[in-house]
Amino acid sequence: MTTDVLFVITGLGAGGAERMLLKVVTRLSGRIRPTVVTLTDDDDLEPLFRQAGIPVVRIGMLGPASLPAAVLRLARLMRARRPDVVSTWMYHADLVGGLAARIAGVRSVAWNIRNSTLSVEHTSRATRAVVGLNARLSRMLPRTILCCSEVAARVHVARGYDAARIRIIPNGFDLGQYQPDPAAAASVRDELGLPGDAPLIGLVARWHAQKNHRGFVDAAALLHRNRPDAHFLLVGDGCGTGNATLTQWIDEAGLAGVFRRLDFRPDVPRLTAALDIASSASTFGEAFPNVLGEAMACAVPCVTTDVGDSARIVGDTGRVVPPGSPASLAAAWAELLAMAPAARRALGEAARTRVSERFELGAIAQHYEACFLDLAAEGAGTKPCAA
Repeated sequence: MTTDVLFVITGLGAGGAERMLLKVVTRLSGRIRPTVVTLTDDDDLEPLFRQAGIPVVRIGMLGPASLPAAVLRLARLMRARRPDVVSTWMYHADLVGGLAARIAGVRSVAWNIRNSTLSVEHTSRATRAVVGLNARLSRMLPRTILCCSEVAARVHVARGYDAARIRIIPNGFDLGQYQPDPAAAASVRDELGLPGDAPLIGLVARWHAQKNHRGFVDAAALLHRNRPDAHFLLVGDGCGTGNATLTQWIDEAGLAGVFRRLDFRPDVPRLTAALDIASSASTFGEAFPNVLGEAMACAVPCVTTDVGDSARIVGDTGRVVPPGSPASLAAAWAELLAMAPAARRALGEAARTRVSERFELGAIAQHYEACFLDLAAEGAGTKPCAA
């Protein structure tokens, strides 16, 4: 028997939540028949879903004013398709999908929370309004609320979400796609025009205040004083040489000769495997940073700020520093660079083992699948699934 699951997400831009949805739906077994519904017309990843044989439906929501119409359009779609389970991803999809499912008579609804910061400084008033409404509706609309991190769960329970319905399923990583690649170190350095033995520290992240590229550059300037041989790689949307602000920061720090910058590239696994140290400098908003698990799967040790579940992901296989402290970030880099190569390799191997044991994608997809099957089997009941 096949279980029809309708996945509803706010959009299909190239973000972490959208990529995780792609990984999950393409790893589900034949017991699940997925359809993806995107509320907006953001479509960066839509071709990848379609290439994988996953149907994609657009609702065409243009903004807050069109939210009621989006609820009704989605409800009509649900009435026509009669899914066994509705799985919503991100706040607006939780609200729109939850209301539409109630109108359509679909009771097996699983919300999915991907954020760990709801501060006034970093969250828009409109989003905070949606979160507040979702908190009040969390006892009525979803049967289960899935969170990708423990920090995200705590933050949302504190905001009024129903703690009894919350389950944690962390992000998962493909150990076949992200794996050690001895040839990458030489080929990437050759491509970037770096010395073959240059220590390379990388940050893979889109250009966004959350990612704190300024803090990364400041830390690089501090490390450069004692390790002028170290080089730095930035990879992500908006991080290429066309970013004038980033160029100014690097030039002012006197680091133009040791920085390499790339916009998003499809060969991120290769670039990641070429690093000596992977880093996250984020100061807010991260729930479960994918870049850490991806680097660890490549056997690259990580230095990360203590944001979201970063410390839980890295464990004792890397270093965790306070957010917003370039000096701490630079000191942790220096510590790892000072290790004997064999010791740093051992740390990277331990990191890959940790991902294999705790965050392997196939196992994570099985957790999602088990949750959906439980929800479908329980039908119109109220018992949350066991994630």
